[in-house]
Amino acid sequence: MKRAGAGIVALTAAAGLAVQFRATFGQTGSISETMWILARFFTVLTNAAVAVTFAGIALGARVTARRIGGVTLAILLVGVIYGLLLRGLLSLSGGALLADTLLHKATPVLVALWWIICAPKGKLQWRDPLWWALFPAAYLPYALMRGAMEGKYAYPFINVDRLGIGQVLLNALMIAVGFLMAGYALVWMDRRLRWRRS
Repeated sequence: MKRAGAGIVALTAAAGLAVQFRATFGQTGSISETMWILARFFTVLTNAAVAVTFAGIALGARVTARRIGGVTLAILLVGVIYGLLLRGLLSLSGGALLADTLLHKATPVLVALWWIICAPKGKLQWRDPLWWALFPAAYLPYALMRGAMEGKYAYPFINVDRLGIGQVLLNALMIAVGFLMAGYALVWMDRRLRWRRS
């Protein structure tokens, strides 16, 4: 069940990425430009990490509990931010709507369910959320530099041109605090579930 479930998660994330690639390629007509555009988004990068990590689990590779926890937390961030800040901002249809559903809704839910049911419990450490925070922390300057160079920001809440750098940094701080709190909650749940199973 663990490997089969991981395979479903990996296929869902990969399908979302494939559909999004096709939709974006239909606009650009260029593989390299499409890849560059998609690499702008935390959603795409995180779903790619999910696809690789869970494909490894499905194939029997050894994947650490810390890595699973980090990927789980990152994709949950994708789902939560989408639900709170991004849902309904764009009118989507066809492949773009399907990709949106797979990447922002289906994959986060499936990963969360897999973690609850199948992930090894009792192996996370209280320092792990600090390691997990490195991914979004590294993404922020990358996204801001790309936005400054290209004049187009991946997400409205980091749009320096419209909000100003002070508001963007405040938004980032609030997201970072929420991410760390969710990380510690995940470690707490990991330990609680270990105790219940034992």
